[in-house]
Amino acid sequence: MARRGAARGTNLILAIDQGTTSTRAILFDGSGAVRHIARRDLRQIYPRPGWVEHDPEEIWQAVVATCREAIAAAQDQPLAAIGITNQRETTVLWERASGKPVHNAIVWQDRRTAPICERWRGEGFSSAVSERTGLVIDPYFSASKISWLLDSVAGLRERATAGEIAFGTIDSFLLWRLTGGRHQTDVTNASRTMLYDLHRLAWDEDLREGFGIPASLLPEVLDTGADYGSTLHALFGDAIPIASIAGDQQAALIGQACFRPGMVKSTYGTGAFALLHTGATPAASSHQLLTTIAYRLGGETAYALEGSIFIAGAAVQWLRDRLGIIATAAETQELAEIADPRQRIYFVPGFAGLGAPYWAPEARGAISGLTAECGVAELARATLEAVGYQTRDLIAAMSADSGLAIDTLRVDGGMAASAWTMQFLADILPARVERPASIETTAWGAAYVAGLQRDLCPPPDQMVAGWRAARSFPPEMLEDEREERYAGWKRAVAAALTAQRTTV
Repeated sequence: MARRGAARGTNLILAIDQGTTSTRAILFDGSGAVRHIARRDLRQIYPRPGWVEHDPEEIWQAVVATCREAIAAAQDQPLAAIGITNQRETTVLWERASGKPVHNAIVWQDRRTAPICERWRGEGFSSAVSERTGLVIDPYFSASKISWLLDSVAGLRERATAGEIAFGTIDSFLLWRLTGGRHQTDVTNASRTMLYDLHRLAWDEDLREGFGIPASLLPEVLDTGADYGSTLHALFGDAIPIASIAGDQQAALIGQACFRPGMVKSTYGTGAFALLHTGATPAASSHQLLTTIAYRLGGETAYALEGSIFIAGAAVQWLRDRLGIIATAAETQELAEIADPRQRIYFVPGFAGLGAPYWAPEARGAISGLTAECGVAELARATLEAVGYQTRDLIAAMSADSGLAIDTLRVDGGMAASAWTMQFLADILPARVERPASIETTAWGAAYVAGLQRDLCPPPDQMVAGWRAARSFPPEMLEDEREERYAGWKRAVAAALTAQRTTV
């Protein structure tokens, strides 16, 4: 692997972690220890039911502000590199001449493009999308978002065809702004667009043309660890090398040291995402999981099977911000602990449709099993339990596809801090759930790759050997209760899907 050596005495790496609900800049040293965290919450914009947008300028301002705070915390010690990790699939189009976005970013959760996806399925694109990109045709991915923008913003398609407009996921937009015009992304983000051929590692011309997306829109695709240029001196008082880009879920896989086939991690944030490392060749799924690129380091590509849960922590936010029945997310654990164990409420959080393994974009949320004795505590418990049930759906599909008995799951993300939730997850899978000392694994994954490029971090095999769980949660629930509970969940999901079919 070709690397550029870090400046003498420099061992600090800055990770830009641009997520769905916040933007953070986290300062790490070469061992992975957190030196400083700067954070800004991100406003969610809901123009219509099922539509979710972000203001790209607000994201940019938050990135600059958090980076400046973190750099100040370094106390004049120069930074070796920056790594970027980002919410995936979220789509931005901007003017090449000015760098100004032409519309709000359309967020990965957004479902407005369901009719476009339905049309593409009717036109026979499903097989090509599955075989070449490893994905399914769904509003989740970037391609239909690009198409919607081109047809909905006056004159935009003509401007794009003329080469005046650039497309990017959030990482590309930030890179453009940070460097003053580099139009690049990495393989992990490209693999989430529904336009990238996993086998040839190139944009797929047939799909691009079939979807009506001009080639001039698309960024250059590099390895996860690569030379992405340097920041403009005026931004941070120095030209800091940018040495890695990774989509947030792949960054978490790296941060959890899942560098060997058969290793699995699951991240619990706004949504929840489980990735199973499958090795050096793409593994097709027979159970509606996604085949994706895990990372590309030193010219070698690793692949993964992924299961995507659209709503995890977002359901807790709903309890807090929309229903107003809790003041903080941490209250859900306290409530779950005192909930009546005799009540069996099932909460199917289909606010943005259902992801893997159902892929039901029109599904909506449903609560079943309510009795007059149910209250806030029971609803909070059902919200946390939904994370466990949905994860079991994914792990069961992964086992069926891979032929592996998955008995260990590494976890991270905000919800992983809840011991009650992690114990229920272990019980319902059943599998040992392992939580590292730091749950900042997404940011650390991006920082680690940047540090690897700069000779600051150990190679992957040493990362695997050195990984330790700070706490493990072995399964404790009796098998009869586990299977009875899961059967109730499957009935609740079936009812939600039936309701979708009768209302669409």
